[in-house]
Amino acid sequence: MSSSPVKVSGLTKRFDQVVAVAGLSFTIDPGTVVGLLGGNGAGKTTTLAILLGLLLPSAGTVEVLGHDMTHNRHRALPRMNFSSPYVDLPGRLSVVENLTVYGHLYGIARVDRRIADLAERFDLTGILRRPTGSLSAGQKTRVALAKALLNEPALLLLDEPTASLDPDTADWIRGSLESYQRASGATILLASHNMAEVERMCGDVLMLREGRLVDRGSPAALLERYGRATLEQVFLDIARHRRPAGVAAT
Repeated sequence: MSSSPVKVSGLTKRFDQVVAVAGLSFTIDPGTVVGLLGGNGAGKTTTLAILLGLLLPSAGTVEVLGHDMTHNRHRALPRMNFSSPYVDLPGRLSVVENLTVYGHLYGIARVDRRIADLAERFDLTGILRRPTGSLSAGQKTRVALAKALLNEPALLLLDEPTASLDPDTADWIRGSLESYQRASGATILLASHNMAEVERMCGDVLMLREGRLVDRGSPAALLERYGRATLEQVFLDIARHRRPAGVAAT
């Protein structure tokens, strides 16, 4: 098995005449939190979908937790999970019904006990019997995070995990994710437009533009390379095709 939980080589994805991902290659070290950044249309969501096995690549290879996701994704999926505020759980099912269904899909033993533990951790006990569709945005996010941690994933993929949340709830979610990562040693790949979130949580950042990897480094290294005070300024430089400080045109 590969020592890297994520290994992407020459990944390309086309939708008719549109190239969403163009020859993307990267690996991720185990036990790290990595940011996946880029503007709208940069290829972040497509890349996450391919890593999850939801889309097949047009070219290239994707290996997750040592398994080729084109041919053997069923071997990797039980050890990974995903969360996004843009993907709703069935609204008519109660919180506990949703979590129970997913618990059985992941083959979790004593799923009732696991749900009780997560409900206590994420302050869900009082809303377990409520229809998921009736919850507030913050409550839905906490439920989605509990769903994502049901199987104690070795690899957690997150798409804008704190989007549309108030600062207090967003900070609470980040703290919960950091606690889980420290306790489990899991690897987290985080797609976000919140640069402060990325600076806080991520030790490594992948910068995408037009489906390509155009830069990579720790937040501190990127700030130094571009001569900027914030990661948001670096993001704008890359999105607007500005070169790092001291790099001349060729």
